[in-house]
Amino acid sequence: MKNETAVAFTGVTRHFGPVRAVDGIDLTIRRGETVALLGRNGAGKSTTIGLLLGLDEPDGGEVRLFDDTPARAVAAGRTGAMLQDGRPVPRVTVRELVTFVARTYPEPLPVAEALALAGLTELAGRRVDRLSGGQVQRVRFAVALAGNPELIVLDEPTAALDVEAREAFWDSMRGYARRGNTVLFSTHYLEEADAHADRIVVIDSGRVLADGTGEELKRAAGGSLVAFDLAGGPSEGLDLLPGVTSLEIRGDRARLHTDDSDATVRALAERDAIRGLEVAPVSLNDAFLTLTARAPGAHTRPLETTR
Repeated sequence: MKNETAVAFTGVTRHFGPVRAVDGIDLTIRRGETVALLGRNGAGKSTTIGLLLGLDEPDGGEVRLFDDTPARAVAAGRTGAMLQDGRPVPRVTVRELVTFVARTYPEPLPVAEALALAGLTELAGRRVDRLSGGQVQRVRFAVALAGNPELIVLDEPTAALDVEAREAFWDSMRGYARRGNTVLFSTHYLEEADAHADRIVVIDSGRVLADGTGEELKRAAGGSLVAFDLAGGPSEGLDLLPGVTSLEIRGDRARLHTDDSDATVRALAERDAIRGLEVAPVSLNDAFLTLTARAPGAHTRPLETTR
């Protein structure tokens, strides 16, 4: 069951006038995977999620959820979603809201179980419109769980939450994922993607730019960062040093992305250029910036990882 397909995009396109919001996406997500969807504003994330949930129809290609249409998968309760839009419902308790939503599905998750997974058992009798922002997010998570879905889609689930509320939410999500369920989430918090996703999919200009684990993306973007002070020295030729995949100059400091930091440092030593030397692994944020900077406007083929 682990290798069965939960989500399949095949050559999917969606245009809005002259704008290619989704431009030929091919993407497969297996059952039980937790996948993060990353992209700059306007990269096509929200349109991709809308197509996945059947909220929009593709102009070309096909989207399948559990080898069915998105609309039927959602109606059957096999897919749940937690989207950014929505306000707390007034004058109803948490339990009443989740119970109402659960009754709209053919085989719902027991309400007490949905509340427990979302960390809401002690708040079940509270009115939804009197909860904190973090608590309301957990209510939305419980509502998404109400149909007993095998796949849940989370669009910026921890936006505007404080650190404590974010940690509480991810604890709840991990409990759901441990049951063998599939999770797809978009986020602007790259450390969340690195910490919680089995795979990270980066999209840009409506296409898949990179797809792999956090470590694979870091290696593909240049596995280490070597930084040093130029101290007035030249920067010419630094991009040609052994291992260097990209170069940034910030003021009087050079930052070299390299897939062989030892070779790069040896070459710098031969140039007598080691001043204020720093060698560190590339962060996912650095990898993301490097990957998206490689394909502005005109898009290149997807970056290859070891997958």
